[in-house]
Amino acid sequence: MTVETKFKRKLYGVVTSDVNDKTIVVNVERRFKHRTYNKFVSQSKKYHAHDAENTAKAGDRVAIIESRPYSKKKKWELLSIN
Repeated sequence: MTVETKFKRKLYGVVTSDVNDKTIVVNVERRFKHRTYNKFVSQSKKYHAHDAENTAKAGDRVAIIESRPYSKKKKWELLSIN
């Protein structure tokens, strides 16, 4: 794991897949108010994150931070398991 710095974005989500070696897929859900309808809407996005020790399992709540690109899709790194 790397040292956290102030300018790196931090996201919280749930691990949906841990099948690949040293990689987890994290589903991050965000809520925002719709401009026209003034309703709260949930939107989710999946991020591929680097997990060097393969510690996170499916269903775990985790925190991920921005990191260097490990591959085409993997630009995040596991920070902690909550």
